[in-house]
Amino acid sequence: MTTDQPTDSHAARRRRLLTATVTDVDVDRQLAFLIGVRFPQDDVEVRDRSLTELALLTDTAGSTPIDAELVRRDRPDPATYIGSGKARELAVFTKSQDVDVVIFDNEINPAQQRNLQKIFECDVVDREALILDIFAQHATSREGSLQVELALLQYHLPRLRGQGQSLSQQAGSGTAIATRGPGETKLETDRRRIRDRIARLKSELKEVGRHRETQRKARNSSDRPQISIVGYTNSGKSTLLNRLTDAGVLAEDRLFATLGSTVRQLDLPGGREALLSDTVGFIRDLPHHLIEAFRSTLTEITEADLVVHLVDASDPDPLGQIEAVEDVLKEIGAHERPQLLVFNKGDLIDASRVERLHQLYPEAELVSALSGDGVDALLERIGSELAGQLVSVTATVPYDRGDLIDLAHRVGEIISENHLPDGTEIKARIPAPLVRRFAAYT
Repeated sequence: MTTDQPTDSHAARRRRLLTATVTDVDVDRQLAFLIGVRFPQDDVEVRDRSLTELALLTDTAGSTPIDAELVRRDRPDPATYIGSGKARELAVFTKSQDVDVVIFDNEINPAQQRNLQKIFECDVVDREALILDIFAQHATSREGSLQVELALLQYHLPRLRGQGQSLSQQAGSGTAIATRGPGETKLETDRRRIRDRIARLKSELKEVGRHRETQRKARNSSDRPQISIVGYTNSGKSTLLNRLTDAGVLAEDRLFATLGSTVRQLDLPGGREALLSDTVGFIRDLPHHLIEAFRSTLTEITEADLVVHLVDASDPDPLGQIEAVEDVLKEIGAHERPQLLVFNKGDLIDASRVERLHQLYPEAELVSALSGDGVDALLERIGSELAGQLVSVTATVPYDRGDLIDLAHRVGEIISENHLPDGTEIKARIPAPLVRRFAAYT
C-alpha cells in the first residue's frame, strides 16, 4: 500500500482505504453510519440481519458503511426516534469519523429527520430514501425513470417544509444519497410546482401504461401461457431467465442489478411454448411509493398463469425472504395466482440445509441457475403446473383451420390426432380461455 502523504487528513486516508477495499476503484465515496432500532416485540436476529442488509444497500448506493449501532427502545421518540441523548452520543462518534451520512434502518418522519440532521450535522436519511436512491441510479428505461422520479417526488414532498432552498442546491455534486435521480436535482421546493410535476408524471405513466397494455394484449393474443419470475432482490431471477431462454439479460451478484421487465419465449418439454418474464426484485419494507409507481409494471404478475417464486437458498434467512415477497404480492393483488416455489443457488448450500428446505417445503424445486443443476426438472415441473390448468376438448377441425391445430400443439397437450374426410379430429387438453376457439367444431 502506498504511504499517505502527511498533508492527507485522517478522513481522506480512511475514505481512500475503504474505497479500495469495497470497490477497487479510485473514487470518493461517502462514509455512512448505520442505525437500527429494536423494540421489545422485535426479534434481535431479524433486526441484526436487517441492519446487515442495510449495509449491503448502502454499498450498492455508492457509500461505505463504517460502523453500525442497534439501539434498544421501548417506543420511538417523537422528536428524534432514538432519543436526543442517544443521538448526541452517537453524533460524537460520527463527527470524529467525518461521517457524511447517517442512515436509519427504520422509517423516520420529516420532523425527526430535520431534528436529527441538526444533531449529527450531516445528512440523515432512512431505508426508504436509500432504496429510492438505488432505484434512481439503476433506472434506464423511460418508464423506469418516470416511475422512480414519481416515487422520489412523493417521498420528498412532505420533507420540503422549511428547508428554504431547492433540492438542486442541496444536491451539490449529485453524489450524495437521496439527492439524485431523474430530474431530482432540478426540483423547486415550491409544493405547488412539485404537485404539478407529480400530476404530469402520472399522466405520462398512464400513456406509457397504454403502450404496455397494447404489448400485453399482443402477447395474450398469441395464446401462450404467461409465466412471471418473482423473488427477493439478488435471488438470481436474471440468471434463471438467461438459463431458461438465452435472454442475455444483465445478471450481477448485487442488489437491484436490473429494474426493467424482460419477456422471452420459453420452450417447454413436449414442444409447448410459454412466455417468461422477470420483474424488479423485492425487498423487506419495499417503499410503498415504489410499489405504487411500479404498479403498471407489476401488473404482469397479477395476470400470470404461473408465478415462479425464486428464493436464494444460501441466504441466512430464506424464510424471511419468502415472507417479504409474499407481502408485496398481496399488496399488488397477485398472491392468489398459481405459484411455484423454487430455491436457487443450490450449489452454495450443504446437504443439511437441502434436507431442511425439503422438510419445510416438500413441493418446492431446488436448482442452480448458474450451473444448470435441477433446471431440466424445473422445466418439467413448470410444464406439469401449466398442464394442471388445461381442460379437455374433442373437435373435428376443418383442414383450412390448420392454425387451430398448430395452436393446440403449441399451448396444449395432444392426446390423439386422426385425419378424417371432413378434417382433423383431435383430442387435446388446452388452456380454458381457448376452448371457445374450438367450440364451432366440437
